[in-house]
Order: sequence, then structure tokens, then C-alpha cells
Amino acid sequence: MTTTFEQLRAILAKDYQLAPDAVTLDAPFEALGIDSLGTAELLFNVEDAFKITIPSRPVELVTVGDVVRYIDELIAAQKTTPDLENTAPKSAAQKT
Repeated sequence: MTTTFEQLRAILAKDYQLAPDAVTLDAPFEALGIDSLGTAELLFNVEDAFKITIPSRPVELVTVGDVVRYIDELIAAQKTTPDLENTAPKSAAQKT
């Protein structure tokens, strides 16, 4: 079974031409050459790949690990909550 991290690493390697071994859980997107627009684009790809809906609420996702945790929390929340707009994980750092 492929983990969330492995799937995300494959997406990043393919879409951003990154060496897979450069993509680690603690790697900041900025260090990988991915700016905020690139991160937003990544989230669209994540929705398709993981068959989830990302809420419109802004969250701060700085590292690859942040996105992995966010995806896992959304998957868990969306399995139990039909209201997809209100499924932002509580542990995700929300911007005010």
C-alpha cells in the first residue's frame, strides 16, 4: 500500500521535476523551489489524486510534512463528515 507521503512525493517529482530523494517530510516548499502559487496548484492536484475536497479556508502549509498531515486529516474527516466545506482539520494552522 502506498503511503500519502509516497503519493505526494511522486506528484511533486512529476509536476515540479524534483528528484524524489530531495522530497522529505521536513523539506520546505520554498527550498524545493515551489512558491505559494505552486503550492496552490499542488493542492488542486492533491484533490484529484486523493479524491478529496480541500476546504476554501486558508491554511499554512510550509513543508511537505504539513501537506501530508493535512491530506491524512482531510481524508479521515471527509469519511465521517458529509459537509466538505467544514472539514478543515483542527490541527491545521489556519491563517486569520
